[in-house]
Amino acid sequence: MRYHFKNSTSKLKIFDLKAFEQRLSECVQHLRPCAWRWRILLLVVAVCTFISAGYWLLDEQTSQVSFLQSLYNHPFFAISCLTLIILFLAGVHRRVVSPAILTSRCRIILADFNMSCDDTGKLILKPRNS
Repeated sequence: MRYHFKNSTSKLKIFDLKAFEQRLSECVQHLRPCAWRWRILLLVVAVCTFISAGYWLLDEQTSQVSFLQSLYNHPFFAISCLTLIILFLAGVHRRVVSPAILTSRCRIILADFNMSCDDTGKLILKPRNS
């Protein structure tokens, strides 16, 4: 009877680990498309800012007029800079790497249980220290 109890406890632990692994993988997979969309948006805005900054700096009137007048003369640069600033203030830099943040925090917690996980959320069981 006691052996049966240990066996069912062992099966329950395995079931719990598999359920945790499946849920972690689902969470990571759910975050990946959102992270890619934020990466693309950030890349587009950064490229627009970089290109418009080149035009802004190469304009001969930029050094001859005030800063605000210069921004008024180059609205694409002003809007793209403002958009980039708003994106960073909104935390887009955290959303871009959100799957990596989730897995790294899980690795910290799982280290107490001699486990880890890969970037997709799959559990890695480490050998016990003797």
